[in-house]
Amino acid sequence: MAIWSNDFHDAMSEAAYQFNQSIQVDDRLLDADLQGSMAHAKMLGAQGIIEEAEAEALYQELGQMREDYRDGKLAIDYEEEDVHSFIEAELTRRLGNTGKKVHTGRSRNDQVATALKIYVRDEIEVLCSLLEDAMLGFAKKALQHTESIMPGYTHLQRAQPITYGHYLMAYAEMLLRDYGRLQDVGKRIDLTMPLGAGALATSSFPLNRDLTTELLDFLTPSANSLDAVSDRDYSIEMLSALSILAMHLSRYAEETILWASQEFHFIHLKDSFSTGSSIMPQKKNADIHELMRGKTGRVYGDLVNVLTLMKGLPLAYNKDMQEEKEALFDAIDTMKMMVSLLPAMLEATIVDVDAMYAACGQGFLNATDCADYLAAKGMPFRDAYQITGNILQYCSEKNLTLEDLSLEDYKRYADDFEEDIFDAIDLKACVYRRNVLGGPAPERVEEHAQALCQALERS
Repeated sequence: MAIWSNDFHDAMSEAAYQFNQSIQVDDRLLDADLQGSMAHAKMLGAQGIIEEAEAEALYQELGQMREDYRDGKLAIDYEEEDVHSFIEAELTRRLGNTGKKVHTGRSRNDQVATALKIYVRDEIEVLCSLLEDAMLGFAKKALQHTESIMPGYTHLQRAQPITYGHYLMAYAEMLLRDYGRLQDVGKRIDLTMPLGAGALATSSFPLNRDLTTELLDFLTPSANSLDAVSDRDYSIEMLSALSILAMHLSRYAEETILWASQEFHFIHLKDSFSTGSSIMPQKKNADIHELMRGKTGRVYGDLVNVLTLMKGLPLAYNKDMQEEKEALFDAIDTMKMMVSLLPAMLEATIVDVDAMYAACGQGFLNATDCADYLAAKGMPFRDAYQITGNILQYCSEKNLTLEDLSLEDYKRYADDFEEDIFDAIDLKACVYRRNVLGGPAPERVEEHAQALCQALERS
């Protein structure tokens, strides 16, 4: 029987009741709801709204339920409408009429909003911990490859030589921003506490919302009860942050798939993160990376789901908002799984340093260095750019590289060329010379990776 059942309401049809149920989805909110209920019970006693002895009994029993849940001794009754109804029913079973008093001065609307905020706040901590491990994985892998030269790309065309370590640290920076975004979501969650907002208009009981705010470790009680029970901005922000994180992981997965292909052959994936073909014995497929790329669309869908759900809802609470939980939980679960895989995925990636270096020898990746050489001699860069382009045209026609040309060949285009042009266009020199903050020079990559490792190990 639903907790709202009474003589005023006729019974729902069984089909409607099943359709209305959400306990199979929101059962994960049990611990968060117990925390909110404990704070509410303590406040009820402190305010004299119920007897202090009753409040203490509620507080202790709710705490015991938390222990039982952690120990696997609390069996959830999935016939209940939702997890919030289950908690009240279980309290009543354990404490009799005292258990029925836990809902004094609150509504499921502010109860749900509070539990959701506590739950998301806890999940942000888990995700941030996983991200710390992932960033450490990228940084440590980068330290192994500070001198592993590979082509850098723009427009998926070979552009300039970089190092694999520099490439990996680009993803470490992306994850660092994701980490910050999640923490920002957590900070906004902590700003306001909904409990006490009631269904939409607070309560006629003398609630002490400052006390529940303090007990639940929020900063302030929500200032408007209508907004408090209908706000899901934090959920949308969380889904947005997770979508950006998923996009970053999808980009990494896509490049890994490319680099592992026969066409690039820059990396090899250990069997622990690849699959075979049911028909082609030679195949090694990057299925885990492909799934990561594919699941990104699923997380985007969760975000669009909730944005669409909320866009037309009048104040305050509407039952439509029950659907928000499923999308939010799905995105959190998906991203926890994806991020947790990253350290092992990096470990399973074997870099073919020779293949990467060989690829740098094609496509004139040192052309910019040739132009920079002339500019350093005093020639306007735009003229240096034009002369280098003319040299590249000649090389293309003759199937030559810049290294294949003689000094005499160079001097046909500009007298400024001297013997040191060959040092200037050496691939390793091209990378090492880019010793600018944020650049690919091994010294800079090592500084970057070490600084991140030290910051993460201190946290």
